[in-house]
Amino acid sequence: MPDSSRAGKGEPDMPRPSPTTPRRNPTPGEEEGAAQRPPFRPVVLTLAGSDSGGGAGIQADLKTITLLGGFGTCAVSALTAQNGLEVRGILETPPDFVRMQLAAVLDAFPVKAAKTGMLASAPIIEVAVDCLGRDKRAFPLVVDPVCVSQTGHRLLRPDAEDALRRLLLPEADLLTPTKPEAELLAGMSATTSADLRPLLDRLHALGARAVLLKGGHFAEFAGGESISDWLSLPGREPLVFSRPRVATVHTHGTGCTLSAALATLLAYGLPPEEAVSRAQAFLGAALEAAFAPGLGAGPPDLLSGAAKETMWHF
Repeated sequence: MPDSSRAGKGEPDMPRPSPTTPRRNPTPGEEEGAAQRPPFRPVVLTLAGSDSGGGAGIQADLKTITLLGGFGTCAVSALTAQNGLEVRGILETPPDFVRMQLAAVLDAFPVKAAKTGMLASAPIIEVAVDCLGRDKRAFPLVVDPVCVSQTGHRLLRPDAEDALRRLLLPEADLLTPTKPEAELLAGMSATTSADLRPLLDRLHALGARAVLLKGGHFAEFAGGESISDWLSLPGREPLVFSRPRVATVHTHGTGCTLSAALATLLAYGLPPEEAVSRAQAFLGAALEAAFAPGLGAGPPDLLSGAAKETMWHF
């Protein structure tokens, strides 16, 4: 498979937001600070669950969007009572109120990209598709098919799996599954990285335009010094993105952080290859400084000095 470092930057098969947007004139006292800002702040929408522990879900998404220079908006699909040790309970948002949240954002903000995380139930997935379907938007949609928490708690009802596969995957401009999530959605397995092409092809056949298959659950990388992810774009060989493995147990919210970073970088108009490379650099730097603010598994340290070094390099 081609190495991502030698990949071309061809036009992606997904909506591209405008690279510029009007900005108001700075008010007195803003001029100095404005020089440190990116050319514009793209509005990014996240539809996901709330994590009371602050490391994943909506909380991780909005932190990531902000650190990468975007303006985060959100719709909350569910409330969770959780920490780094366990998920104690889930309270789903009524689907009509999810719709109201999405409409309130979409009616008033020039959204440049969106992402979905935990969607909990089939009715919420149906609302997501109705509001964020390809015929309703002109911006890319990143779908993180969250099924199970890091602590092993199921975050998606069994009857929602079919809705995710049948309704949401065809709307995904970029799908970001782990190996178990990809196998669940595709209905087939991949034992090693050599077996992943049929798995990727199946996810494309289900409607996903681009797929970033995360390699953390492949046994061949267990205990190794590096780990690989694969970006599959239509009509092209999968691109391999390899990076050093960070030895830490504090990985709570890494999938949320990565998908939120991808949505933000796509909102700037970057092609998917570059968005993946830069999102991985951001997450990798944060993982190197990951810590436990409380008991159990902690999150990547998004405010670490290492993470800050990658914030505006795009």
